[in-house]
Amino acid sequence: MVGTLLQKSAQVAFENTVEEAPPGRVVDFQQTIPRSLVHRAAVSEVFVTDLNILGSDRFEVGAQWPRRHSFFGPCTPSSHDPMLYAETCRQAGLLIAHRAYGVPQGHSFLSDSKTYAVDEAGLATTGRPIDVVLQVTTHDVKYRGRNGGMRLEFECYRDGQLVGTGTDDARWVCSAVYRRLRGRHFAATPFQAIVLPTVAPALVGRDRAEDVLVAETAEPGVWSLQFDPDHAVLFDHAVDHVPGMMLVEAARQVALLKVGDPRALPVRASFEFKSYVEFDADCLMVAEDVETAGDGTRVVRVVFEQDGVAAAVGTLAMRLS
Repeated sequence: MVGTLLQKSAQVAFENTVEEAPPGRVVDFQQTIPRSLVHRAAVSEVFVTDLNILGSDRFEVGAQWPRRHSFFGPCTPSSHDPMLYAETCRQAGLLIAHRAYGVPQGHSFLSDSKTYAVDEAGLATTGRPIDVVLQVTTHDVKYRGRNGGMRLEFECYRDGQLVGTGTDDARWVCSAVYRRLRGRHFAATPFQAIVLPTVAPALVGRDRAEDVLVAETAEPGVWSLQFDPDHAVLFDHAVDHVPGMMLVEAARQVALLKVGDPRALPVRASFEFKSYVEFDADCLMVAEDVETAGDGTRVVRVVFEQDGVAAAVGTLAMRLS
């Protein structure tokens, strides 16, 4: 009975918010959507451009990948960064939550898990920006008072061809609940972190030291999370904990070190976020080879440990260069 009531409240919330797209309307790529809808401060960090609401659980999102980006690649001269696709999915989920389901912009979002898989051909660079369309479906939409959550499934199309898939299990909470969740860390800042020397940028496919997120430790196969607290992309806006996309990027860099190939592409990834990663304590990243997959990719598992607890786990399939 409770589940039925939650489903009904989700449907009512959708019906009170939604304005479905006219039949045949195609998504537009002329400008990005308002940056606040994807929790970005800089317009340059917004990749999604438009939203078509097709029904109570079906959506179409336009996005444009820039020719070059200061942080999200291109990963190699011939390939966009797979993390650019992961960030596009993140932004599409936020846009749908706010525009279609009426989640207030003051709410905080939490991701419990996310996955992506992308075709290398779909990442090919062309010397110009790339327009992509995400077909998104939502599942298990639930409201509990002012809080709620849902599962999103993504398909990414480039020139009409399916080039990527993904999922995100997300929740949102009002400011009062978030303050209780964060407790003494509610007003934390990245400037509380201890500064450690990072590995050489070239080892993780980077040119700039500020883009490197890993520092060596005395133990083989174990690295420490490190970051520039003034990084313009990673900390585009104020946050009180290490952002999920930063953990995804850090796991990619650890996987590059593990496979010994700074140009390897993480063509598939799966992440579980179990607790917040805080700024004021060291976070260790423990890497292990899982297997060589049937498609020839090297699969690496990365565990983020803080205060003796596994805060997040990521598994990445690396296509060697």
